Amino acid sequence: MPRPPILDPQAVPVIGTSADLPAVPLERLTPAALRQRFETPPPWQPEFRGDGGLFAEREPAQAAVLVPLVERPEGLSLLLTRRTAHLRAHAGQISFPGGGAEAEDDSPEATALRETREEIGLAAEHIEVLGRLNEYVTVTNFHVTPVVALVRPPFALALDAFEVAEAFEVPLAFLMDPAHHQRHRFEWDGGQREFLSMPWRDYFVWGATAAMLRNLYRLLSA
Repeated sequence: MPRPPILDPQAVPVIGTSADLPAVPLERLTPAALRQRFETPPPWQPEFRGDGGLFAEREPAQAAVLVPLVERPEGLSLLLTRRTAHLRAHAGQISFPGGGAEAEDDSPEATALRETREEIGLAAEHIEVLGRLNEYVTVTNFHVTPVVALVRPPFALALDAFEVAEAFEVPLAFLMDPAHHQRHRFEWDGGQREFLSMPWRDYFVWGATAAMLRNLYRLLSA
């Protein structure tokens, strides 16, 4: 099955937001509150599980990403990357650091930490893993485990210039407010498909990254 021809996701019409849903209270967006939430999570259901390898011509592959929450004086912020424009897959898109599992990785956490070190130079000594979100299956049949972690400054990043154009931070409170979650819809193959975006300044967070963040919202708001 051919993939939908989305050349510019920002040009896909917005059909609404989720402003009817409450923002996660600020008291739940602290390091202590997040530790407790992952240690004893309430009953909750992820909203997005992925596309089930809908357009894949490959066997399932394991992958992991780090959801790095940086402890700043003004509150937690999410560290994201923008992929370089020349990459064959997801060029120029906003993403978490992460990638495919290697033979030496004994867990999704190991994959996420290794890929984070390789892509942005963030050492494990600054990272406190909190837990996992549900597995997300991409259209290319990667079974991605998001690993949520706290990151303690000070730290210096060293970006892999081939893969990463830049790294930046977004306030977690902004992303955990559904009023900033836009729903897009487009026609394809005789039907309709939708995706989420969370635009922030000049950055367009969308697709799998936005879907995983929406699942984090569901956990923290439960």
